Amino acid sequence: MREERAKDLLRNELFIEAFDVLEKEMIGMWRQSGAQDTDQREAFWLALRLLERIKSHVVSIVETGKIDKILDKQHPYI
Repeated sequence: MREERAKDLLRNELFIEAFDVLEKEMIGMWRQSGAQDTDQREAFWLALRLLERIKSHVVSIVETGKIDKILDKQHPYI
């Protein structure tokens, strides 16, 4: 159930669009930040890492579900 919901999220057009738009916006703002604006650039960098982390977490839910299914078939009594 959890794996399927995560798969649905990764295929959802709005989810995909949201991540793409946010990533492009943050990269654009990061590129436009001034040379002396270290704090702002670091904030954009951290935001990009967080965005990647969120997406990776959803992908890991799908992968964990796949591994669990394989293990259940190979060792149903473990």
